[in-house]
Amino acid sequence: MSEAPFRPREKLFEKQKYFQNIPKHTYLKGPMDKVTSVAIPLALAASSIYLIGRGIYNMSHGIGKKE
Repeated sequence: MSEAPFRPREKLFEKQKYFQNIPKHTYLKGPMDKVTSVAIPLALAASSIYLIGRGIYNMSHGIGKKE
């Protein structure tokens, strides 16, 4: 008993040729990889820098203290 392949062999060869011929870094080869590898980390870094800056500003000016 043999199991049917997950994808046809021709499609697999097409994908392999596509990914092997792109002169980019391996983590940016897919069509949506720029979103997951670049945009999301930049958004997280920007929001964390903003929140850290806001916290330092509030501490230095005594804003938001509990009494």
